[in-house]
Amino acid sequence: MLTVELHSHSALSHDGRDPVELLLEQAAAVGLDALAVTDHDEIDASIAAAEQAADHGLIGIVGMEISSAAGHILAFGIKELIPPGLSYDETLERIHEQGGIAVIPHPFQKSRHGVAPHITDDQLASADGLEVYNSRLFTGRSNRQAERFAIERGLPMTAGSDAHISEMVGQAVTEVGASDRSADAILEAIRHGRTSVIGHRTPWHISLRQFGGGAKRRIQRAFSDLF
Repeated sequence: MLTVELHSHSALSHDGRDPVELLLEQAAAVGLDALAVTDHDEIDASIAAAEQAADHGLIGIVGMEISSAAGHILAFGIKELIPPGLSYDETLERIHEQGGIAVIPHPFQKSRHGVAPHITDDQLASADGLEVYNSRLFTGRSNRQAERFAIERGLPMTAGSDAHISEMVGQAVTEVGASDRSADAILEAIRHGRTSVIGHRTPWHISLRQFGGGAKRRIQRAFSDLF
């Protein structure tokens, strides 16, 4: 079993703080086997992290968190950026065209752009997997709802720290029964549901700090764009 962080953000995300080097160092320090950097509507840092991962004894997985018209979708194993604003169905099609897999993060949390309120149950079930444990939740209700849905529909289940600062990488990880130590083997195992989840809730004060830091960086970038 390989331990994999499938939901983390670098400074390239509008609400991320740290460079990929710090994310990789943290992943190695807490004993993970693999890391996917999943920036919001960006892919360059994830590609860089995947290229540098071996230097830290890690497997790098290229990914991103896409802002579809319905909400957020995690894409793994893609090679090129998929633009935001596409419909849910077209976003999944674009991911699959690149040979990637689509995992839906925090699907039932509307306040964090979860897709479930905006699509049908059949559409949600058409994804390749469901994030059933997201560590950045103040209660476990949405996680439990996602887990129930995944079990009812037979969907592969994943976990993610949703880390926006490097210290939180590894808070929630996916154990993957991969056939070998490679990104392709990890994604294939996820497709076939050879996963289990391990999660610890991000402390509330750190969640608030991540949220506050993200808001501050968005304001700074908005002023930078203006001037």
